[in-house]
Amino acid sequence: MNLLLRLFLTLMLSPRRGQLHVLDTCITPFRVWPNDLDVLRHMTNGRYFTILDLARIDLMVRSRMWPQIRKRGWYPVVTLETMRFHRSLELWDRYEVATRVIGWDDRHVFIEQGFVRDGVQVALGVVRARFLKRSGGTVPTDELLALANVTHASPAMPEWVVQWSAAEGGMTPSATPRETSAQR
Repeated sequence: MNLLLRLFLTLMLSPRRGQLHVLDTCITPFRVWPNDLDVLRHMTNGRYFTILDLARIDLMVRSRMWPQIRKRGWYPVVTLETMRFHRSLELWDRYEVATRVIGWDDRHVFIEQGFVRDGVQVALGVVRARFLKRSGGTVPTDELLALANVTHASPAMPEWVVQWSAAEGGMTPSATPRETSAQR
């Protein structure tokens, strides 16, 4: 039930937080609720991934992509995700999730999402997602990005993201922009 309430709150509050471009960083505020906790009294690791879903919805709503995507009968699916935990979140902690698109290939969009409490990163997730058509098939990334008037090539992605995706049956490392050591 708390996830439905959070989804409702996200959909209601997102338009009030200000419009963004889909390639902007979207900051979404949250708080740790009692039912987010595990037996060790910190936010359970599975809840982090659920919160990432809500933060991505916030980005889609605030970038005005959500109505356009729904009108076309498209929907996002996560095809791969990973999380690195640095610190714990505890009961009633306020935190933000910073969501930003870090790159794309012909089928996937790659999104970095960081949990931040009091200016300190608590956890960092990276998600590989694609959009499917309710009528069947995959939405080409260039068609998706055209809705936001994005016509340029993907920025270089960190090498580890390229390798991670390739290892899991995604893009081929040679076909995707990479971040060089000079760009880091």
